[in-house]
Amino acid sequence: MSELNPKNIPVLILAGGMGTRLSEETLARPKPMVEIGGRPILWHIMMYYSHYGFNDFVICTGYMAESIKEFFSKLHWYGTNVEFDYASSQGAKIIGSSSPSQKWRVRVIDTGLNTMTGGRVRRALDEISIKDGEHFALTYGDGLSNVNLSAELKFHESSKKIGTVAGVHPLARFGVLEVNEAQEVTSFQEKPHTSLGLINGGFFFFKSEFKKYLSRDETCVLERAPLENLARDRGLALYKHEGFWQCMDTLRDKQVLQANWDHQNCPWRLWKEGE
Repeated sequence: MSELNPKNIPVLILAGGMGTRLSEETLARPKPMVEIGGRPILWHIMMYYSHYGFNDFVICTGYMAESIKEFFSKLHWYGTNVEFDYASSQGAKIIGSSSPSQKWRVRVIDTGLNTMTGGRVRRALDEISIKDGEHFALTYGDGLSNVNLSAELKFHESSKKIGTVAGVHPLARFGVLEVNEAQEVTSFQEKPHTSLGLINGGFFFFKSEFKKYLSRDETCVLERAPLENLARDRGLALYKHEGFWQCMDTLRDKQVLQANWDHQNCPWRLWKEGE
């Protein structure tokens, strides 16, 4: 069995929604541009994939797409040291700079302002002309995790299924108290991950034939008919992830991720300082 190579697998990132539940941040920018530690969460996601060898990114945009395009047009300035020589007889010029180490290919595709997730995926796949027999990765532009992407990809290939989804334990809606017979609180956990059930963690791998489950129509919702029908056809495998996972749906979620960063408790940060 041949092993799939991450460098040959495009990573589609859904980055076109309006992020209405995070309106405190998204009135001025799309949710993937909301910053954690001074960098957009989209950048964190891409750095995570890049750590595992995935460097071909397809950003599926819609709402405020220009903001995302502008970010990538200026990415080479992030983390660089630049010297300008304004005294040169030839006029102002850059005489020294250090560039980021990323070796990314980034395609920013406008998949429509009101298009739902399934329609965005299908339009992006058509745009990049993915071929029969090829594979692609897919994730959302608002979630961080320490899921082992190499292990999930290997599992996906061995499963022989059309798709693989990372299943994660959801956060409890409320804090959890444990008490003893004397009614003393013995444990207090504020919104821990639950041990009940698994939810869609948003880190997928698919064979190109998943296209037949998708429609270009803007009403096509990935999480409804496409994935429901794939599961019905027994074409969707589950990769269980027991580690860190955090989405950024609300302002509180954003604050949790920022606190993780501030306290250097970032399970998703696998890259080296300066990258």
